[in-house]
Amino acid sequence: MSGLRKREQAAIEAVARHFSATWETGGEESPDAHLTMAGKRIAVDVTAIKQKIAERGSLAKPRLRFDRVALGLVADLQAALRESIPIGQTVIVTVTAPIRLPSKTAAALEEKIRVCLARRSAQLEEIIHGNQIRIRLVKDVSTRMSKVIGFVHNPDSDPNVLLGLTQLLLQHIGTAGGKPTSKKFRGDRWLVVANEDGLPHIETYRHIYSQLSYPAGFKKILVVLADGRVETLSE
Repeated sequence: MSGLRKREQAAIEAVARHFSATWETGGEESPDAHLTMAGKRIAVDVTAIKQKIAERGSLAKPRLRFDRVALGLVADLQAALRESIPIGQTVIVTVTAPIRLPSKTAAALEEKIRVCLARRSAQLEEIIHGNQIRIRLVKDVSTRMSKVIGFVHNPDSDPNVLLGLTQLLLQHIGTAGGKPTSKKFRGDRWLVVANEDGLPHIETYRHIYSQLSYPAGFKKILVVLADGRVETLSE
């Protein structure tokens, strides 16, 4: 089990069972392990994340909004701020619905984000035109990650879930994608994300991942949930 911790090994074993495959550790070089199924050998990197959101809030499924106003607000922020955010940093924004003054709310949010960037503030929480907003600045992320990631959610959803899990995926997927692979291996490469005590539902992971915009070179990204279930994040 060279280089694999207990949780990482358990995740690889769960994936092997899920695909009726065999596995072996990757040795001294990346990848962390190899899967073999139907005669095909696949390189697998594993990243284990521990989500401590439960200490601060509910792990209930966030109720996200995807109406025209919600999507337009996020798109406006991304267009306005993409060039202003320093390389290697990402801003995560959450806004409660309904958004009754979308233009004014977007303008105020943009200004608040610019203030955070100027002051290098890690996070901000305020009420803007009746909407609760949270802003979190994440540093040391891959330069290929999205600069602005935004969510509009119902007031009864806990924004800490969105902020915390987004930050974890930004950091862990980016780090895994930046690992060099052995030049001897020319097959497919998968990433396994093992979440030790995180959300029991996969939809939130997928909504977040859809905004990361990071072509990490993985043929498939899988999530092994805390109960051992294996879910596909992307392929």
